[in-house]
Amino acid sequence: MFTERQTRSFLDPAVLARLAAVPLVARRPMVGTVSGRHASPHRGSSVEFAEYRKYVPGDDLRRLDWRAFGRSDRHYVKEYEADTNLRLVLVLDTSGSMDFGSGPLTKIDYARRICGALGYLASQQGDAVGITCVADRVVRSLPPRRSPVHLRLVFDLLDEAKPAGPTRLPEVLHEVAETVRQRAVVAIVSDLFCDPESLAAAFSHLRFRRHDVAAFHLLDPQELAFEFQRPTRFLDMEGGGSIFADPIDIADRYQRAMTEYLDAIRGIVLESAIDYQRITVDEPYEQVLARFLVGRAVARGLR
Repeated sequence: MFTERQTRSFLDPAVLARLAAVPLVARRPMVGTVSGRHASPHRGSSVEFAEYRKYVPGDDLRRLDWRAFGRSDRHYVKEYEADTNLRLVLVLDTSGSMDFGSGPLTKIDYARRICGALGYLASQQGDAVGITCVADRVVRSLPPRRSPVHLRLVFDLLDEAKPAGPTRLPEVLHEVAETVRQRAVVAIVSDLFCDPESLAAAFSHLRFRRHDVAAFHLLDPQELAFEFQRPTRFLDMEGGGSIFADPIDIADRYQRAMTEYLDAIRGIVLESAIDYQRITVDEPYEQVLARFLVGRAVARGLR
């Protein structure tokens, strides 16, 4: 795998080695196919005690708690938390606005780094990885699987992803919610330039399907600061034409609209309880992922 990593511009072996110190964990119980490190909604074999329940004929006698029998004169069976693997579904926004960047990295460049690192880390701990590239529809998709060969296919898709066209992210997320049938960590990497109310409904749908939703909200520093000094032609990168304007005339309205939009996103995050990371693409992605991984590990009580 090390040789493979070196051929990918969006993977840095040194960064991956440092991030591997913290596991990628799910915030909700997962339903996997093999034993792993993540909590399952089912009972099974583990070192973590869950509860007692009354013995019923057919239970394994080795799980009887004889001390409980001595105290109560009743037969009880020990139940333990089952551990399983997870499914990581990367949802990569490939609409036209993801091709914007005022610095060395465009938003799609940054998104490739986030997706590539998460996919590698999940694969290394035995989890299944899949990816869905979206714009106004599902552009390309690979279902989650557990194998190094499949991970290379995911990386190939990341390499080939080209931003183009309009976005219909909320509608596509509804489709993802229905097509990913088993519980998964759904990591959305996007600039989230869509109607906030529609996005809230899509997040709720994903949560209703018991997916663990994480959103990496990518913004370019220029989109926040709007520090243009001379009349400029502004191009809609999703096919909506262009306007020529003096930034001085529209700066106040732009900043007001941006503030309202970010406030709406913040409200959605609080209501839906998704794992939200707002990022400017001049921030080192290693710091973003370390914050994300550590936050989840602390929430699960891992050390």
